[in-house]
Order: sequence, then structure tokens, then C-alpha cells
Amino acid sequence: MREHDLTALTADIRRWARALGFQQAGIGDIDLTLAEQRLERWIAMGYHGEMDYMARHGRKRSRPQELVPGTLSVISLRMDYLCHGDQPQSVLGNPSLGYVSRYALGRDYHRLMRKRLQKLAHRIEQAVGPFGYRVFTDSAPVMEKALAQKAGLGWVGKHSNLLNRGAGNWFFLGEIYTDLPLPADTAETDHCGRCRDCIRACPTSAIVAPYQVDARRCISYLTIELHGSIPEDLRPLVGNRIYGCDDCLLACPWNRFAQAGKENGFLPRNGLQAPRLIELFGWSEAEFMKRLEGSPIRRIGHSRWLRNIAVALGNSPGSRQVTAALSTRRGCGSKLVAEHVDWALARHAP
Repeated sequence: MREHDLTALTADIRRWARALGFQQAGIGDIDLTLAEQRLERWIAMGYHGEMDYMARHGRKRSRPQELVPGTLSVISLRMDYLCHGDQPQSVLGNPSLGYVSRYALGRDYHRLMRKRLQKLAHRIEQAVGPFGYRVFTDSAPVMEKALAQKAGLGWVGKHSNLLNRGAGNWFFLGEIYTDLPLPADTAETDHCGRCRDCIRACPTSAIVAPYQVDARRCISYLTIELHGSIPEDLRPLVGNRIYGCDDCLLACPWNRFAQAGKENGFLPRNGLQAPRLIELFGWSEAEFMKRLEGSPIRRIGHSRWLRNIAVALGNSPGSRQVTAALSTRRGCGSKLVAEHVDWALARHAP
């Protein structure tokens, strides 16, 4: 295709993306040399913890043309998910409630985003004919934040999440790797300045330096990625966060510009925006699987769900109801759950 045609196609892609519910689309090249160097240093420090998949696949993660041969450019897309009227701080301030990371309140974004990305790819195909592509949304070894920065969607902040001047950091990312030589947008520059609000806000001091997170201390890692026991010294710092943590996001001043998402699929389900810990702790495995069908939370399984809630109950004010709820899980058959239940009960011992 001629350069003029490619420029016109890029404008069409942005328009089609908006019609499909994306708030922004950008085009980036595939040179991730600097991001690759940072990733390799991060892994060498052991900051990835048990996330062995971060070190798998060699350099396919940082070299798109090796993951998908023929890739010449990457279309990066943003979809906002902030819920209108949500009050996360009030949940964090009430130890009888459980805090769920805001991205996980609704339906699993992987499925929803992937379908929209596929529709966009099909629309491009209708315009240009058959072309090489592959869609991703946190579903393969892809450096989505680095690619999004190259595409002008934002910059990687000191908390290691992508920030957008007009949307804060409450959004999902998706990518289309393509063999079309689309003209690249201007990469976004850093706008964090001297701000250290996210670093100060982290409950476990997991942001060990600007732009560097030790996942082994991060509550999102501890409550989602970690399969075993949560380290005892970190349990009191987890507070009432039972799935993920948003403290560094909540602290970011750029979020004053964040807009509520328009996708109904991301609206809270099952009362998870402010659930009572004792009620959640009473869910059987069958109830857990049924209630969280189509939710990203389901992937951690019932035992880790109970592990997390046991820690939160251990951090809650003591009461007969809390002690009784914890005691019912002592003989549940899961050593992982039992260990955390015993810890929580010891916290409430007279």
C-alpha cells in the first residue's frame, strides 16, 4: 500500500476502534530495546517472584517479530473501566468489608477485549484484504505497556503502570500485531516529574525505587499470583485487600482526569464493590465457582480466595462473629487455608 493509503487506513482504524468501544488507538513500531534491558534487569533481581512465565519464551516478549513472524507494527488500544460513583477509599477504610481490585469487579476483560480486537482486525481485513495479524490482551508474552507508550497511549509511571494524561490509569490494554507497515505515532514522554505519591502509598513498600516494583512484596502478587502462603510479616499490611490492590493507582494525581468507563461488562457484579468479609468467607467452592463465573477472580481458585479472606479477617476488629466464621474453616481440608485461619484466630486470641 502507498504511504497515503496507510495514513488514511490509520485514521480509519482509530474511527473503527472508537465505534467498538475503545477510547483510544495508537500505532507503534516494534523496537523495544530499552524495555527489554529493563525487563532483564528486573528478572535478574528476582523481583518477578514465582511468576516464572515472565522469564519464559526467551526474548519473544520483547521482540514482537519473533513472537509473530512478519510483524511490522503494533496497534495498541485502550478501554476504560472505572465505575461511575465508585468509592474505593470507603471500602479500604472499613475493615469488615473486603477490597477487590477495581479491574476485577465485572466480567473478565480478557474475553471481552479479545472479541473486540478480533472484530477490529476483521474490519481492517474488509478494507485491505487478507493480512497477517494476531490479537492479544494480557494473554501472551507481550510487553503491552512498553508498546502502548510507543503508540502514544501513555507512559509507564513510577508504579510501573501505564498512565494517560486524559484518563489516569483506570484502563485495559489490547494489541494487534500486524504485518502492515502502518505509520507510527509519537511515543509518549514521562510526566511523573518529582511526584512520589504512589511510592508513599504502597502498603508493603513494594515500589523499591521509582519505576521498579518488587512483586514479592506487592499485594496484587500476594493475593493473585502467589500459590502458597503469604509471608507472615506482610499479612498485617495486606489489610482488607482480598484480590489485588489499587493503592498506588488511587494515589496518582493524574486520576483526577479519569473518566468512567462506558462498557457495561465491567460494571460490578455480586456486590463485589463493597462485600462483607464474613459473607464471602462462607461461600462454598460450588458457590464460588457459580457466582464468579466469567470473572477474572475465578482463576485463583477457592482455596486461595479463602486464604486471602482469612488474612483480611485476621486484620479486622475481633468479634464473636469473626471468630466463629474463622473457626468453621479450621477443618476444611486445605492446609493452605488452615494455616492462615490459625494465624487469624491467633490475632484475635484474648
